[in-house]
Amino acid sequence: MANFTLDDVRQRTYKARDAWWTVLLVDPLASRLVKFTANRTRVTPNQLTVGALILGLAAGACFAVASWPWLLAGALLYHLSFTLDCMDGKIARLKGTGSVFGAWLDYIFDRVRVLACAIALMGGQYAATGNVAYIWTALAVVFLDMLRYMDALEIYKVRTQMRNTLTAARREAHDLEQAAQRANGGLPADDDLLSAEEAIGDDPDADLENRVIGDDPNVALQQGFNKRFPWYARIRNVLMAGRIRPHLVSGIEFQMGVFIIAPIAAAVVSGAIIPVVAISGAGLLAFELVIIYKFWLSSRDYSRNLANLNAKIADYRTQLPTDHHQEAATPVTTNSG
Repeated sequence: MANFTLDDVRQRTYKARDAWWTVLLVDPLASRLVKFTANRTRVTPNQLTVGALILGLAAGACFAVASWPWLLAGALLYHLSFTLDCMDGKIARLKGTGSVFGAWLDYIFDRVRVLACAIALMGGQYAATGNVAYIWTALAVVFLDMLRYMDALEIYKVRTQMRNTLTAARREAHDLEQAAQRANGGLPADDDLLSAEEAIGDDPDADLENRVIGDDPNVALQQGFNKRFPWYARIRNVLMAGRIRPHLVSGIEFQMGVFIIAPIAAAVVSGAIIPVVAISGAGLLAFELVIIYKFWLSSRDYSRNLANLNAKIADYRTQLPTDHHQEAATPVTTNSG
């Protein structure tokens, strides 16, 4: 058996930044369970993923009953389900046993859990009250969960394409600069090229939930946002000290608002589910709009940086002898899809 320590678990599996719900309410328990599971059992990450789904479906069964003791039981089971869901990734990182199939399974089962629990929670309330608003609320929950993850996937994909394009442009400009220096007996180095590789930075707010990505406020693609909101970097750094990302209402907090806070509130105050879900949904939409706004600003910075790099490439080509032009790489263009 292995002999991982709690420090091993924290250092190897904790994300540099994570959702505040995970940092404050899940990691303290999950890290200890991961230590025990990794050292004393042969449980695999995929088995934990399946276990998380089973607990999630059990939570849905409790929600469907609709009475207050079952709502509380469902909220507890959902929290435990999410804890297992966090453990599978931690075990994979700790033991190096992650896989592409495991990541796919985790993603699909998360969506199945949300769908099942939304139908069960709102369907149970509709059966108990006859209020059709619960049916529309279930549809809204599923739609918002889908919107959040589709948006995150697409923005992550596009930002990766943008980063690769700028990196290629930077390399081509650097190679042409060196060739021009050799052909013309030495030219002053262009300092702008040294930072071109950093022209786009990862955005944790648009990040998938299971990735660890930095967000340097000084990178070129964040200039537009940081000029408009200089206070953002200060708040971000304060949250960063506690491993909390500034995206305070992400898909995780939205799910916990719907499937933990709302059932607990309904067990205390009748009819509290819809207002709590509405507040959670409004928070999610507000932060998604911030992500879209930041992405729009980044796209403008990207276009400006790429245009500057291509201008440098064209300039360096004019400094090369004619016989070198055929050896130069083709101009780098903006990704179209």
